[in-house]
Amino acid sequence: MPPGKRRQSNAMLYTLITFVGLFIIATTAAVIYYVKAEELRTTTQEAQSELSRMASADEVRRVGDIVGTRLPGQTNLGSMVEYYNRVVALIVGRPIQVTSAEVNVGQATNAFRSLVEQARPHINIGAPDPNAAEPDLADPNRVSWRSMASDLVAKVRQTSEQLDARTQQFQKLQQEFTDATELWQQTADDLNARIGEYELQVQQTKADYDDLRALLEQSSEQRAANILRQLEEERALSRQLNQDLIKTQAELEIAQQRLSGALTDVAKIQPSPDPEAPAHKPDGRIILVDEASGIVHINLGSDDRIYRGLTFSVYDKASGVPRDSKPKAQIEVFAIGKTTSTARILSSERRNPIATDDIVANLIWDAGKKNHFVIAGDFDLTGKGQPTYDARTRIADLIQRWGGATSDDVSAKTDFVILGTEPQVPREPSFDDLASDPTLRDKYDAARQRREYYDQVRQQAQAFYIPVFTFDRFLYLIGYENYIGKPGAF
Repeated sequence: MPPGKRRQSNAMLYTLITFVGLFIIATTAAVIYYVKAEELRTTTQEAQSELSRMASADEVRRVGDIVGTRLPGQTNLGSMVEYYNRVVALIVGRPIQVTSAEVNVGQATNAFRSLVEQARPHINIGAPDPNAAEPDLADPNRVSWRSMASDLVAKVRQTSEQLDARTQQFQKLQQEFTDATELWQQTADDLNARIGEYELQVQQTKADYDDLRALLEQSSEQRAANILRQLEEERALSRQLNQDLIKTQAELEIAQQRLSGALTDVAKIQPSPDPEAPAHKPDGRIILVDEASGIVHINLGSDDRIYRGLTFSVYDKASGVPRDSKPKAQIEVFAIGKTTSTARILSSERRNPIATDDIVANLIWDAGKKNHFVIAGDFDLTGKGQPTYDARTRIADLIQRWGGATSDDVSAKTDFVILGTEPQVPREPSFDDLASDPTLRDKYDAARQRREYYDQVRQQAQAFYIPVFTFDRFLYLIGYENYIGKPGAF
């Protein structure tokens, strides 16, 4: 073969071998690539399926909004689990165990269900559906932790307020019990004293019995002589007393005639004084009226020893204090100057409003002296239609706070007498009544003493020409009518 054809044949052979080699390499590479691609596609599908089970496509896109701030060194899922564990720990109240979320949710749900059942008797929680296979008490549409906690806090606050009220009521009852105990002790002491008196009476009765027995043991002649002698002595004494009584009555009639004539002569010269004149004396006057603000100004100040809280009755400047003492208005001082004071209007008549130069008066308060009062009778300070047991003490405290003085006996120092309603004396208890209630005797004696004291004060006031005021007129004259029945008035 010629040399040229041999070289050409060798080149074609080399080219074919190269092409076959490259084909084999390409085929091998394609097979390897295909196998790897199938593996990657399978892995991708498995990963996508796993991702789909863990979160939807929308949740994957919004993972930052769902999870929030990712904790350092944690994945989004790990951060969410950590946040969730904190909520579960807040509900369960103990460290979270390393376990599944299902177990932790079950523990939190059971804890919340137990709390709901414990709270149900105390707050308004709807009952579970009896038709449900397993009622979900943790359903936020039915009850939530926050709403239940708010209800429990409100219940605790209400219970605390009720406890405070019960505490105050208990203290009041304890004070009443203490008072009752002191009264019982006093009653026991009185009963012991009365027992001593009864023992003395028994001894005296026994002595009288012994004397009577000795008298009966005497002979009939001796008894008759003794009785006739005693009868004659009693007749002589009776005649002497009758003569003394006739003489005393004659002297009394002469004295009464002389006194009547003297009083008639005195009345011709000078009329009898009005005993209520001091009570009708004004204490001050209105110098300025501001009806829009409901305040007035009076011409009394710190120089007159006036103080805040003092009330006055307002009377017309022309007619003065009427006989029934009922005022046209009542005021209360709340601001004091040196010579003037400001007072709020407590009540007034629309047809007869307060005017400048109207007079003001308070029966207790006086700028120049201390008025003395005597209080007797029963008083209703609560407006409930029944006497208040310590009314005299409360009225006396008010008089003393406002610069007056009180005493138990009518004397020359007494300026005014305040009489309440006449004390009622119950029926005297019988032996059967005392057997069922031994305190009835003390109650009867106390009521009788109050009645006797009331009559004595009234008679002495009339004899000494001391002004006597009922409780209503007393309230009128001190400007205190609006406070009757209000807490803290007395």
